[in-house]
Amino acid sequence: MRALLILVLMMGSSAFATIDAYEFNDLEKEQRFRVLIGELRCPKCQNQNISDSNAGLAKDIKDRTYRLINEGKSNREITDYMVERYGDFITYRPPMKPATWFLWFGPFVLTLLALTILLVRKLRAQPSAPVRVDAEKHKQVEDLLKKLDD
Repeated sequence: MRALLILVLMMGSSAFATIDAYEFNDLEKEQRFRVLIGELRCPKCQNQNISDSNAGLAKDIKDRTYRLINEGKSNREITDYMVERYGDFITYRPPMKPATWFLWFGPFVLTLLALTILLVRKLRAQPSAPVRVDAEKHKQVEDLLKKLDD
């Protein structure tokens, strides 16, 4: 009985799934649309493009992209519009400007900083002084080793 209930619930949930159908009168426009929705990042999702996202915001961006393509806007104009509206985060390749320098150079600077810190710590580390063992302790160790061998 439970299995039947689970099966019915699973089948019912697929009925709520939607399929975005964007019809174009030109194959070139459809290809541009596919490229754009693959290059634009969903502002709500974790590193996911709007093509793969099921978020409502991603759907709105896809709809807007569809309308802008049909209005005759170029890819550059559409991307500029999206950047103006959602910020540089919406593109996977943010432009080189002072606000995005950390995105471009941050990983290199952090790696260089970490290597410098490790090198300085290594150079400052002094070797530890050799351990001195007195004759009595040395004899005790030798006696223990002899007992183990016997």
